[in-house]
Amino acid sequence: MRSDVREQLLQVNRAFYQTLGEAYADTRPKPQPGVQRVVDRINTDATVLDVGCGHGLVAEALSRAGFRGRYLGVDSSEPLLSRARQQALAPWADFRLADVSHPDWRRHAELVPDAFDWVLAFAVLHHLPGEALRLRFASDLGVCLRPSGMAAVSAWDFTRSARLRQRVVDWSAIGLAASDLDPGDALLDWRSGGYGLRYVHHFTPDKLTDLAQRAGLEVAETYRRDGEDGQLGLYQIWRRAAVSPGDVVKSALRERRV
Repeated sequence: MRSDVREQLLQVNRAFYQTLGEAYADTRPKPQPGVQRVVDRINTDATVLDVGCGHGLVAEALSRAGFRGRYLGVDSSEPLLSRARQQALAPWADFRLADVSHPDWRRHAELVPDAFDWVLAFAVLHHLPGEALRLRFASDLGVCLRPSGMAAVSAWDFTRSARLRQRVVDWSAIGLAASDLDPGDALLDWRSGGYGLRYVHHFTPDKLTDLAQRAGLEVAETYRRDGEDGQLGLYQIWRRAAVSPGDVVKSALRERRV
């Protein structure tokens, strides 16, 4: 994917969550069932990094479960973070602004490597255009994990919903052609509390597994939840895998090309 196309798609999503963040949050009053399944597994004294934390639903769910560890939520939308700070009043909750599409997002969020028992990235990967960017982000999640830690990720399988398939918009709406995009890319409209557009990439379980493996991680679990048929969200639990020095070098070279 060309860098200018990647940046245009990122800007589409930035604009959506900056201008319609409140409307989006109003449609998400509680965690999705697939998210709650992960939250229920987190020890009350764990260290948790919630990337793409939005308006703080995970923090609220942890609070209800008696969490007393360390929680850090990171998001690129100031409206959503503002709402999260207002709703999550627990002393252990911290929220920081950072855009994961930026190569230095971990530094901007002041993250320390090997610091977290759980790294969560719900509904983030499908908003990142281009294989190189998605690989860099997946690798970053692994860097944040403690050696025995787990990363929980999810992707939106909009193709399973007839209603959502009808929301797919032609690329000409933002001045692009289908040839500019990668297989699996789509542009969906939003109609609640205002009109907007979002870029989404479709993942199959095999594609998500391949991404984890190329990032030096292995899949511990795959499952589906959410939506009317319980299949709209594709979830995986990742953990660190042994990597060779050559793999580390290759990953670093890929990051430089993003």
